Amino acid sequence: MAIQRNVLEYLQASAGRFPEKVAFSDEREALSFADMDLKARALGTFISRATDRTNRPVAILSERTAGTLAAFMGVLYSGNYYVPIDSSMPVERIRNIIDRLDPLLLLYCEENRKAAEALSGSCGISSLTDGFECAPDGDLLARRYSKVLDIDPVYVIFTSGSTGVPKGIVIPHRAVIDFTEWMADTFGFTCDDVMANQAPFYFDLSVKDIYLTLKCGATTHIIPKHLFMFPLPMLEFIEEKKATSLVWATAAFHLLANSGGLSEKAPASLNKVILGGEALYAKQLNIWRRALPDVTYVNLYGPTEVTVDCTYYIIDREYADSEVIPIGRACENKDVMLLDEGLAPVPQGSPGEICVRGSGLAHGYYGDSGKTSAAFVQNPGNPWYPDTIYRTGDIGVMNEDGLIVFQSRRDEQIKHMGYRIELGEIEAAISAISEVRELACFYDAEPDKIICAYSGGISSGEIIKRVSDSLPKYMFPNIFRQMDALPRTPNSKIDRVKLKKDYFENKGN
Repeated sequence: MAIQRNVLEYLQASAGRFPEKVAFSDEREALSFADMDLKARALGTFISRATDRTNRPVAILSERTAGTLAAFMGVLYSGNYYVPIDSSMPVERIRNIIDRLDPLLLLYCEENRKAAEALSGSCGISSLTDGFECAPDGDLLARRYSKVLDIDPVYVIFTSGSTGVPKGIVIPHRAVIDFTEWMADTFGFTCDDVMANQAPFYFDLSVKDIYLTLKCGATTHIIPKHLFMFPLPMLEFIEEKKATSLVWATAAFHLLANSGGLSEKAPASLNKVILGGEALYAKQLNIWRRALPDVTYVNLYGPTEVTVDCTYYIIDREYADSEVIPIGRACENKDVMLLDEGLAPVPQGSPGEICVRGSGLAHGYYGDSGKTSAAFVQNPGNPWYPDTIYRTGDIGVMNEDGLIVFQSRRDEQIKHMGYRIELGEIEAAISAISEVRELACFYDAEPDKIICAYSGGISSGEIIKRVSDSLPKYMFPNIFRQMDALPRTPNSKIDRVKLKKDYFENKGN
């Protein structure tokens, strides 16, 4: 039996088994597996005729469309790898990415033509419409396809960097194949599954929707962006499409719980909800469980650098609103370690940095060897040969059940009033209050040494009163600021950078 070395083999197999079945649909069109393969082969031929180079990046101005996903596959058919870029970002930020990437081409759909033309001085640009109309050349594609190894990249995803320069994370075929096989086997995905996609395609969370669909011959319906402002119509969309599975960002899961919509419309077709991206709060989980008690809920954890996720926890018991949900155990073929500042293992029950090794590790940061060598380091437990671990910068602790519990980012550990404090613990305690819709804490270290909390919900006095039994006084926030709604990043996470900017701009007022 031949070893799979290219994720395109998923598309080819499903196009053979289910040619007329819908693979992906959006507001405008539905593409069958045969449609996907035909469009991808056409675009792959177009790219191959435009350049004789392989194993190089091709950038795509990404939209929430089935056509964007066909474009990803087309780039892979050309023997190259795709780089999804958020078309709504400022042009200068896109240009910074393009300058670092030096792609063979920038592909765009017609609605992004102006944005693409503004970038034409940085690289060559081509229309997806032209690419999809090209006649496929099977012999040309076979020659290109045959050059790809499983260690070659599938995609590069750019995430924000601490210096303001985006970081491009390089993920190979083998990592995506291993992760997809594990997801399908562990959670029982089949051709009968129907998914409702929430994550934009320039976020790695969407990798699960994309490749589970292609591997299993499932169907994914892309939720129209505007529905996220209207909980009931979104729930009606999920019900109408008879979705069986939600593979969502935790932030979106929380927002829907907080909206109250589940009490009016709980999609009966759902059987599994798989979450990741940030801490899962028990209060919002319990809202979902009351509405849909027979659904399997899963909490996943992992940064983009480990190919989407590295730990999982199938939630198997009831949790009080104030309890913390574990992130669980290592995914298959990944080793997750908790290490101290000297990269030595910590005792059970002691906090340590979450570090990961295994087939899911990225190759590093595109064009940035300095950042790569700082984050991807030699396994301290193995001095005999190269054995890389990734330092996530997240702090976790192993509980008495052998499950890892996420505590905070490493840079969210603070020293306050002589005590070492995890801001995540404060957030978990306050978020358990039923009237608190959302919350974010940060620390103003110098010179004020102040814990600041932004919240939506009840007054600060009431919050302090309600957490007095669960938090010591030295962990009480010193300053509360109320907002009707906390600002959000494009992937629905709380925008902590914007909150800190607001705090320091209005400090003393």
